[in-house]
Amino acid sequence: MSRLNKTVGDKGEQTAADFLSKNGFEILERNFRHNHYEIDLIVRKENLIVFCEVKTRRSDTYGPGEFAVDRKKQERIRKVAEAYVFLRELEEYEFRFDVVVVEPRGKTSKIRVIEDAF
Repeated sequence: MSRLNKTVGDKGEQTAADFLSKNGFEILERNFRHNHYEIDLIVRKENLIVFCEVKTRRSDTYGPGEFAVDRKKQERIRKVAEAYVFLRELEEYEFRFDVVVVEPRGKTSKIRVIEDAF
């Protein structure tokens, strides 16, 4: 990953975290890693824990951000989520997998949350 893409991705994750916080979610983890895979954001609201994959797109050249979350990526996220639940002993919670698409627009960003994406 190029340095520019990493910077854009990091800013997108921060934007997504800020957006989710403003909408009542508590940020539990950022960039949680397990066995070389990661989940961008793990958030909680009441009895719901949401595992979020954040995709930041500067253009639609390669399609919408959610298109980058293919079956292989989904399986990796599921495996990391299972490890997280086990390690934190969170079996009593409900769970969901969302994709958060951040599209920078100058000083603002358009944010789309695709709930229960997979």
